[in-house]
Amino acid sequence: MDKYMMIFRNTPMSEEAYAQMSPEEMQASLEKWNTWIGGIAAQGKLVGSDALEGGGKIVSGAKKAVTDGPYVESKELVSGYLIMQAASEAEAVENSKGCPIFEIDGSVEVRKLMVFE
Repeated sequence: MDKYMMIFRNTPMSEEAYAQMSPEEMQASLEKWNTWIGGIAAQGKLVGSDALEGGGKIVSGAKKAVTDGPYVESKELVSGYLIMQAASEAEAVENSKGCPIFEIDGSVEVRKLMVFE
């Protein structure tokens, strides 16, 4: 089996939707995420998954300039990832369709991990 990474991307609009959730709505959203990720784990295909905190630093260029970021004002913000084992890209994509991020117009990028030997 190959490994695939799902990269979760929020838009500024979806970030705003999260910010406006009541504590009950936030708990319900977390339960949907746990159920979806738990379903992949129950298949024995979950390698790992984490959400990313806001903020951080960006290191770029030959001079390795350090700046604050990323910012919600960006077109898209990576909010987390999941790595799973799958027999094919089609299987990984099919699993991604259950992701709760779609309820707030987010997106999931599915990428096969390259193996170096």
